[in-house]
Amino acid sequence: MTAMLKAEGLPVNRERVQRLMRKMGIAALGPEPNTTKSAPGHKIYPYLLRNMTIDRPNQVWAADITYLPIGRGFLYLVAIIDWASRAVLAWRISNTMDTSFCLAAEDALARYGRPEIFNTDQGSQFTGAAFTGALAGAGIKISMDGRGRWMDNVFIERLWRSLKHEDIYLMRYADGREAKAGIANWIAFYNDRRLHQATAIARQWRSGANGSRPRRLWTWWTTLTR
Repeated sequence: MTAMLKAEGLPVNRERVQRLMRKMGIAALGPEPNTTKSAPGHKIYPYLLRNMTIDRPNQVWAADITYLPIGRGFLYLVAIIDWASRAVLAWRISNTMDTSFCLAAEDALARYGRPEIFNTDQGSQFTGAAFTGALAGAGIKISMDGRGRWMDNVFIERLWRSLKHEDIYLMRYADGREAKAGIANWIAFYNDRRLHQATAIARQWRSGANGSRPRRLWTWWTTLTR
């Protein structure tokens, strides 16, 4: 029996409501697909950031994957941020949850050097040998969030919230090409002009407030935003 709903006193079935919502571009904002899926046999590393003071670039980087509603489907986005500055160092989008697009880490390493610690969740893309091997080979300490501990990587979770509410949900990109161009513009705005930790640190470095470090750190920042 068709489920019946009431809208302004008139009977209407669920299928009609769904059709009208699609026509008007209305979508519910609810829990998204789980992007953190572990793999048996993959090594899990301990979380290294608890009670750590993180106050300089390249001390800690973090990476995560999120789900993006695009057109009538979805895409996955991976991003790498510097924990101290909150700057996005590298990102990629993909229509699959394989490990290839997670190698955005190689882009960040090639452009910005290497962090002391690299933090991720326990998803199979990050625990696989391709990803951990690249980090270990570069002499980087690997840190992983505890299971279900989204607060362990809170800054990149805040990045996802800002991106989705300020860009993805508003722009409603029709396909991957539109999404890639739009996300690139938003990240450029986020890195260079948005008022947040990254721009505050840039101003501090520019003014020389960090004592003997401004020249080295400002060089890093100008490379980042070049």
